[in-house]
Amino acid sequence: MCYEVRMSDHAATSSPFHDLDDFMSLPRVSGLAVSPDGSRLVTTVSCLDDKHTAFVGALWELDPAGRQPARRLTHGAKGESSPEFTADGDLLFLAVRPTPDDDAPPQSLWCLPVSGGEAHVVAELPGGVDGVVSAGATTVAVSSLLPSATGVEQDGRLRTLRKDNKVSAVLHAGYPVRHWDHDLGPAQGHLFSVGDAAPHDLTPSPGDGLRDAHVDVSRDGAFVVTTWQVPAPGASRRTTLVRIEVATGQRSTIVDDPAADVGHPAIAPDGRSVAYTRETISTPHAAPRITLCVLRFGEEPVELTGEWDRWPTSVAWTADGASLIVTADDHGRGPIFTVDPSSGAVHPLVADDFTYTDVHSAPDGAVFALRSSYVTPAHPVRIDADGSVHELPCVPAPAIPGTLTEVTAVADDGQQIRSWLALPPGSEPAPLLLWIHGGPLASWNAWHWRWNPWVMVAKGYAVMLPDPALSTGYGQDFIQRGWGSWGFAPYTDLMAAVDAACAHPRVDETRTAAMGGSFGGYMANWIAGHTDRFAAIVTHASLWALDQFGGTTDGAYWWAREMTPEMSAANSPHLFVSQISTPMLVIHGDKDYRVPIGEGLRLWYELLSRSGLPAAEDGTTEHRFLYFPSENHWVLSPSHAKIWYQVVLAFLADHVLGQDAELPEALG
Repeated sequence: MCYEVRMSDHAATSSPFHDLDDFMSLPRVSGLAVSPDGSRLVTTVSCLDDKHTAFVGALWELDPAGRQPARRLTHGAKGESSPEFTADGDLLFLAVRPTPDDDAPPQSLWCLPVSGGEAHVVAELPGGVDGVVSAGATTVAVSSLLPSATGVEQDGRLRTLRKDNKVSAVLHAGYPVRHWDHDLGPAQGHLFSVGDAAPHDLTPSPGDGLRDAHVDVSRDGAFVVTTWQVPAPGASRRTTLVRIEVATGQRSTIVDDPAADVGHPAIAPDGRSVAYTRETISTPHAAPRITLCVLRFGEEPVELTGEWDRWPTSVAWTADGASLIVTADDHGRGPIFTVDPSSGAVHPLVADDFTYTDVHSAPDGAVFALRSSYVTPAHPVRIDADGSVHELPCVPAPAIPGTLTEVTAVADDGQQIRSWLALPPGSEPAPLLLWIHGGPLASWNAWHWRWNPWVMVAKGYAVMLPDPALSTGYGQDFIQRGWGSWGFAPYTDLMAAVDAACAHPRVDETRTAAMGGSFGGYMANWIAGHTDRFAAIVTHASLWALDQFGGTTDGAYWWAREMTPEMSAANSPHLFVSQISTPMLVIHGDKDYRVPIGEGLRLWYELLSRSGLPAAEDGTTEHRFLYFPSENHWVLSPSHAKIWYQVVLAFLADHVLGQDAELPEALG
C-alpha cells in the first residue's frame, strides 16, 4: 500500500461545507456551447431560487481568452438551459416562460440574436422542446407527438383532451414502459426542423426509435445522424444509427450491428463520415466492451480503438476534421485523448488530475471543456494545441475543508485497488467512512454535488472513495473480474481498500462506517450480511433481492444479460439477512424506477423481522428508513437533498461517534 497527497494540500477551517445551507447555495456550472467561429462561449450556472426549493439555471457568457469576467445573459424566473449557437452566431436556448393565460406552459425554444435585442420564441410545440442541435441553415428540435396525431395542431388537441379529462392511462404494446423516474408513452419522440417557418416533422411514424436519442447535424445542415432504437429478442431494445436528409426527410439505416449498441454519433466537418461508439451486447459471462468506430459513407464501418484498453465516454471532431477528440475514465481521472481517424492511434491531449466533459473544438485549434475533480466543481477551461490548460473566469471554486490523498491496496489476486481518501484538517486519527460508488460500471473521478465527500469531511470524517472490480478506467480485465460476481471480487476489493485506509496514520480503525447508493447500496447490503466490522451502514436506492429486482427494474432485459438465475441467487444480499447485526439506515425514493421501491420496502421489513438485529417486541429498532414519496433514484430537490445529508450525518453521529444529533425539524 502507498499514500500520496494529490491536488490539494491545504485545509480550510471554515468553508461552505460546514453548513448545509451554504453548501446547497453554491452555484453549479453545467453545459458548454461554443460559437462556430470560436469567438463566443456560453455555459449554464444554476443557483437556488428565493425559496430555496429549486435550482434555477441562467446562461452566462465567458471570455474564451480568459481575460474578462463572466457575464450573465438571461434572467428568466424559471431559468434557461441547453445553450446552442446557430451558424450565424445567434444563441438558442430552452426555457419555460409563463404567460397570462398559462402559468406552466411546455418548455419552448428561444433565440437571443447576436445583433442584440430581446430574446424571442423560435419554436413552441405542444409536447415541449426537449433538446436542440443546430448547424448550417438547419436547427433541429427534439420534441414528441401522440401516436395518433397527424400533426402538431392535432397533437395539441389530443393533449388537451387527456388533460381536461384527467386521463393518464397508457396502453402499451411493447417494452419498456418506464425509464429511471418517468413513465413512457403514449407520446413518441420526433425531430423537427424549426426556424422561420412552421416546425417540419423530419421523423413521421418513428415508433419508439428516438427514445433517448443522440443527434448530430452535418456542418452544412444537409442531414442528421441520430441513434434509433429497434426491438430485439427477449423484449429487449437495440440501438442503431440512421441518417435523415433534411430537405426530403428520407431516412436510411447506416449502422445496424446485431452484436452491439451504437451511440454518440459525431459527423465529420466535411460531412463524409460519422464517428460513434460501439458497445458490445453483454452476456452473463462477458462484460460489455466500448470502442470507437468511424463510418465513411458508402463504405463499411471501421473499428478504430480495438487495441485501446479504455472506454470512450464522449466523441467530437477537431474543427479541421484531422482528429477525433474523446474522453475516457482513467485511474480515477477523465483525460482527453486524440484519435487518428485513419490509423486509430490514440494520444493524450491533456492528462492531469481532472475529469473533462462537454468538449468542443474551435477553428483556431483550441479545445474548450468543463473539468472537475474531487477538489473543485466543474469549471470552464481552454486547452491550447500544446496541451496547456487555462481556467476561464466563471464561478469561484469553494474552499475545501481538508486534503485529498491517493491510497493503493493489493487485492487477494494481486490486483492493485486505488482509492481517493479525503481527510479533515489536523493530525489526529479520524473516523472512516467508506463510500461506494454506483454504476457499477463507473468510477470516483469527478465532482459530485449529490454524493459529496466534503460535507462529511467537514464533520470530521475521513472519507474513502474506492474503485473496486467493475470500475471503469482500469481496463477490460478489471471489469471482467467482477462481472456476474458482484458479491465476490468487488467485496474483497473493498475490504482490501478499507484495510489500507485503516493503516493510514490519519484514520481511526476503531470507528468506521460504510455507505453507498444504487450498486453502492447493493454493496452496502452485501457488506452488512458478510462482516460486522462497521458501526453503521447507510444504503441508498439499493438492490436487495435479486430474484425480485430483475423483473421489476425499468430495463429487465439488460439485467437478464448481466446474471443468470443461478448468479442472482449466489449474489443476492437478502439471503444473508439473518447475519446482519449492524444498524442500517435505508433510504429510497418512490419514483425510483431503476431500483424500484419494492427493494427498499422488502429490505426494511426483513431487517425488522429476520435480521440479526431485529426490532424489539415493543417495535423499537436501531434501524431507520428515510422514505421520499416524491423523489427518484437520486433525491434531487434541494429541500430533500438537505434532509438526506442531515439524516445521514445524524445516523453516523449516533452509531460511529456516540453523539446525539438533532434530526431536521422539517421531518416533523
